[in-house]
Amino acid sequence: MTAADTNPAGARILLVGALSSGQGKTTVTAALARKLVKLGQKVRIFKCGPDFIDPMLLERASGAPVHTLDLWMVGFDDCRRQLAQAAREADVILIEGVMGLYDGNPSSADLSREFGVPVMAVIDAGSMAQTAGALVLGLRDYGPVEMAGVIANRIASAGHAAMVAASLRDIPLFATMPRQNASLPERHLGLVLPGEVTDLDTMLEQLADQLEFDPQAWDSLRRTHIDAPAPAEATPPALAGKTIAIARDAAFAFLYPANLDLLREMGATLRFFSPLADQPAPADADAIYLPGGYPELHAAQLSQAGNWQASLRAAHALGVPIYAECGGMMSLADTLGDQSGAQHPMAGLLPGRIVMQPRLAGLGPQSLATPHGPLRGHTFHYSRLETEVEPAAHTVKRPSGVDGEAVYHVDSLTATYFHAYFPSNPKAAAALFLPREAA
Repeated sequence: MTAADTNPAGARILLVGALSSGQGKTTVTAALARKLVKLGQKVRIFKCGPDFIDPMLLERASGAPVHTLDLWMVGFDDCRRQLAQAAREADVILIEGVMGLYDGNPSSADLSREFGVPVMAVIDAGSMAQTAGALVLGLRDYGPVEMAGVIANRIASAGHAAMVAASLRDIPLFATMPRQNASLPERHLGLVLPGEVTDLDTMLEQLADQLEFDPQAWDSLRRTHIDAPAPAEATPPALAGKTIAIARDAAFAFLYPANLDLLREMGATLRFFSPLADQPAPADADAIYLPGGYPELHAAQLSQAGNWQASLRAAHALGVPIYAECGGMMSLADTLGDQSGAQHPMAGLLPGRIVMQPRLAGLGPQSLATPHGPLRGHTFHYSRLETEVEPAAHTVKRPSGVDGEAVYHVDSLTATYFHAYFPSNPKAAAALFLPREAA
């Protein structure tokens, strides 16, 4: 197989789905991507549903940025546009599903059916043999979905693989993975960030080598053609001439690549700085963006970073628009609690304190009503803000319609646990980085 095999009519596109979380979707998707790259294929990966960490790992595996597909948050037309563009450029497109195949509304299965993309089911076969067939047949027929085949994870032997393959009846067993001696480390919000994993590329190479599949069987997979939608409306240059300073390091790493792409398309110049390295926000920035991440893991270090804290206070005093979401908001409270319960002084732009808790405090898709229409996104956090500041607004949970995350305005600061997906409403996104009276 070589990149020359690419058919202009379409790419081989698969949605990597599973019965549930914990089956090994991310590991298998990463291994398959690296394996195909080593075989000369140009691979693009998408992540189904809101996620920041898995895409970082999958980008390392494939060598290309990983964007989000979600029929609600991203929208049908933008999903189709991204897939059509990728199919013109790549030999293979892998879409890692979210949770179980039918979980959520819309689900990974819904995405599969909307675009005619077959499913490659990942199953954890470590504690079963013939029952694998019952699970996969049910997974196929419940929707139904088109089932391209199965990748069986945690296979113990050739005999074990043969039993699983026989149980699948008319569904091919495309590949197997053995039990792994080492797994990708996790913490409370998911996988550990790739930059924190020692010898990650070595681990990815080993996973790729352990994935056993028949290249001829792979070549038998059909190609999928995705019709491009009508050209999108031109992105308004609402941020032309503006410089946006963006925090970016291990404490502030949760950024949708599409958000950054849109800010650039709207004319903004992006300048990145590291609070962990005590770098101040550029003094000439017209706006500041503090995205989410893991500030609670670095609370002690951030509390000692006087330069960046002072730069945020100075910008706030001058009325510079500051947009802080989730981890970014946490770093602007008076104090931030770490996982031991210790409180560390922060920038103090948002009166109150952040307290970590063992259970999820917020999870799921939400939207924020704005003068420009709804801005869509999601929330996922284990902390809570204790403050006497009254919220200026609340997001709306989907599908219940009840109040979601609070949105706080403190002078030029907008702070919330809500993670916004900017392309869902470019005008509303641009307004976050303009003076409120001008937005």
